[in-house]
Amino acid sequence: MPRKPHGAFMRLWGPLLAGTALLPGILACGEDAVPSEQHRLCENPPQQPEVSSQAQCGPLLDFTPINSYQGELADIVQSREDAVVLIDGRCTGTLIQASAGPVVITAGHCVGLGDRSLLVFNFEDASDGDPLITEGTVIEQSDAPDYALIQLDRLPEAVTPVPLTSQATERLSIIQHPRGRPKVIAEGQYLASCNQLVYYSSLDTLVGSSGAGVLNHQGYLLGVHTDGSCTVDNRGTNHGATAQAIVDVSPYLQAGDIAER
Repeated sequence: MPRKPHGAFMRLWGPLLAGTALLPGILACGEDAVPSEQHRLCENPPQQPEVSSQAQCGPLLDFTPINSYQGELADIVQSREDAVVLIDGRCTGTLIQASAGPVVITAGHCVGLGDRSLLVFNFEDASDGDPLITEGTVIEQSDAPDYALIQLDRLPEAVTPVPLTSQATERLSIIQHPRGRPKVIAEGQYLASCNQLVYYSSLDTLVGSSGAGVLNHQGYLLGVHTDGSCTVDNRGTNHGATAQAIVDVSPYLQAGDIAER
């Protein structure tokens, strides 16, 4: 059973959970990507994480606290958000379905193979439950595609793992812990999938959002958010590794773990 955090633990980790630990690599995207961006994505894939700053892209930062979200995906989001977890106070992950047993998926640059990670479920504003803490071991880590799998010591009760998919939809969402802060959701537009990457615009992220699941309109995990390359004038896009690319190289995940749905 995952354990509830006690007072000493929260005093120790409070600054970290408040967002003092930052990872380079993730930017926030603004309202609209320039249309020409769509045409260059597949012809000029990024060779490494593209980081120009740690600022948001565009004039607005559109995060909604997860328990305040009332958008069109509210029912689906509430059925998925319990699976989203804060990792070591500095990254985001998602508990996913797998034939070999549920595991947490995140970005490869967040952890190292064999690391012992601390995972906090239900770290939220106006929380609908107590935060739950558990530990896990990184059983897979890769730079290309940029992903890692964490096997939990014990699975949390009443948390439904998120299924994987290869099917994109026009609108995407990311449930995340930007800057290690309480869980929020952002929505945006799907642009393209190619070269093992999925691209999206108008979908805000920040450092700390690394490893968050990119969800399609049905709430299935299409990819893992890894990088940003957008600017304050709304140029560029954010992107992540596709679930399909991850399954293709993972010894743990199997072809049947991803479906046309």
